[in-house]
Amino acid sequence: MGKNEIKTGAFQAGLSYLLWGILPIYWKLLDHVNAEDILANRIFWSFAFMMMVLFFSKKMGNLFTVLKSFNQNRKEMYALIIASFLISTNWFIYIWAVNHHQMIEASLGYYINPLVSVLLGVIFLKEKLSPAQYASFIIAGIGVLILGISYGEFPWISIVLALSFGIYGLAKKMIKVDSAVGLTLETMVVTPFALAYMVFLFFTGEHALLSGSVSTDLLLIGAGAATALPLLYFAKGAQKIPLSMLGLLQYIAPTITLLLGVLVYGEHFTKHHLQAFIFIWSALTIYTISRTKLFANSQGSFRKKFGA
Repeated sequence: MGKNEIKTGAFQAGLSYLLWGILPIYWKLLDHVNAEDILANRIFWSFAFMMMVLFFSKKMGNLFTVLKSFNQNRKEMYALIIASFLISTNWFIYIWAVNHHQMIEASLGYYINPLVSVLLGVIFLKEKLSPAQYASFIIAGIGVLILGISYGEFPWISIVLALSFGIYGLAKKMIKVDSAVGLTLETMVVTPFALAYMVFLFFTGEHALLSGSVSTDLLLIGAGAATALPLLYFAKGAQKIPLSMLGLLQYIAPTITLLLGVLVYGEHFTKHHLQAFIFIWSALTIYTISRTKLFANSQGSFRKKFGA
């Protein structure tokens, strides 16, 4: 892998996390629209946008090939359906959290997510962990407990976001398709539900789309591109850079979200938040260093074995 390719990959992956980090600004512009309506539009316009991407990139044939393959590969089809509903759940909770002044808790969910993903890998894929990685889980668990005890309630937003995205990633491992085709299929599965809800809102007169505000219409339609572009950049970048680099870059998004919540939108960052985040950040530092060392050791072993 050449240096230029790694630089390009780092830029693409970094840009995807930057876009995800500032995405709350977009949803804040729509905080006068209920989260269910935003989600329905986000799904529908994401599907429309991805169909245009496939058409102009001449990948429509790939889409039909994958759809035909589901006749023989039911397991992959079921994994796709599960992934579609999981990512829709994740989108809804995130939009709801942002527009209900819960950006700090939402950012915590995405800090926890890498650890949840690894835990799922241990449970379902029988992956092995180092002692340092086990320690990172215990430390992160203490951070979550601090929040739960301080609030007197379970930090459900953080946990649901982390679990839904973690299980989504697990389901995606079973779907071996082009990233653009995969996103199109995921939105295709839930688009009928989104469209039905949008029609229902039109009949009840509670719809935001085409209700008289051009700016709202443009924002709702633009939600498709705002959703798809970071995912497409991420898919391109992740293929070109080492896993250790990707692991470091993934903390860009929740860090930006956290800073936006506190510095821009005035959410109260309490001492309990600070205590919890210190444990979470410590856990992530241990986990990231252990992953980096593991990657470095594997690269060294490869070079010794093959003389590279």
